[in-house]
Amino acid sequence: MIKKRELLKKGFVTGFLKGWQGFLWLLKIMVPISFLTALLVWTGWIYQIDTLIRPVMGLLYLPPVAAFPLLIGMFSGIYGAIAAMVVLPLTEEQMTLIAIFLLSAHCLIQESVIQGKSGLHPLKAVIFRLLSATITVIIVAQFLDTSLTEPAAQGSFVHRSEPFLEMLQAWFMTTFKLTIEIFFIIMFVLILLEIFRVLDWIRPIVRISKPFLKILGLNEKVGTLWIIAAIFGLGLGAAAIVEEVKEGNLSKRDLEGLHLSIGINHSLIEDPALFLPLGLSPFWLWVPRLIMAMVAVRLLTLWQSVVVKHSKKRLRGLP
Repeated sequence: MIKKRELLKKGFVTGFLKGWQGFLWLLKIMVPISFLTALLVWTGWIYQIDTLIRPVMGLLYLPPVAAFPLLIGMFSGIYGAIAAMVVLPLTEEQMTLIAIFLLSAHCLIQESVIQGKSGLHPLKAVIFRLLSATITVIIVAQFLDTSLTEPAAQGSFVHRSEPFLEMLQAWFMTTFKLTIEIFFIIMFVLILLEIFRVLDWIRPIVRISKPFLKILGLNEKVGTLWIIAAIFGLGLGAAAIVEEVKEGNLSKRDLEGLHLSIGINHSLIEDPALFLPLGLSPFWLWVPRLIMAMVAVRLLTLWQSVVVKHSKKRLRGLP
């Protein structure tokens, strides 16, 4: 009992310190990007990109201004994208589609390198994630009200004659409220995950998750890696993923299925929760990419089977 109490204390303290460091890191990204976005909206410059990217955004059922948080998210991560979204004139439906896209396709450079070091070519990782994110958004858009290509309230958000100090005050209050909410989310998640780590609860979770892994189309051997990525994300779980792969117990086929699944569907606790302060539905934040990951792995398995059969036929000299 004493040992368990000490482990809980250690997990709480370590998680709190990691949470605080993570929050400070968040501020370095969020505050400048949020302020830059507010300036671009206030001056009206952000709307000048309309003609260039309207066709691409139209494919995703999004207005041109949505390109800004999408680009930020794809290259710098979800925190910066949220910072941009919160000051843009976007409807709830549009923010939902942006969130769904970015949950699968964020931090593409950093995370594709991580996947590259543990068994999947970085270019493949990027293509898989962008393609799955695009398809998921297009499908989900059919169930949402996307009839308005521009938000009805856009005029109330863009005031080129609005005094700078008023814009600054509105930006500060919005950003302050959002950072407070995210602070508590980060603290809760990282403390909980660190407690799981020190108590060694990951392996029992893998055993319990065997039926779920089967539904996902994944081999039981990749269960530990899937749980690590699902809970800790590709970034936080990178070291463990790389070390596990070094053991050489996984085939190329197993690794491709794992990477496809976790590339689309990782950090299941923290990342979707970060969008909740924007008032988005939990259903759309969690369910669509989980289904997409299941379908993608099944399609990959089918493709791998076809390739293997074709290779065997060629070896036998059959047409």
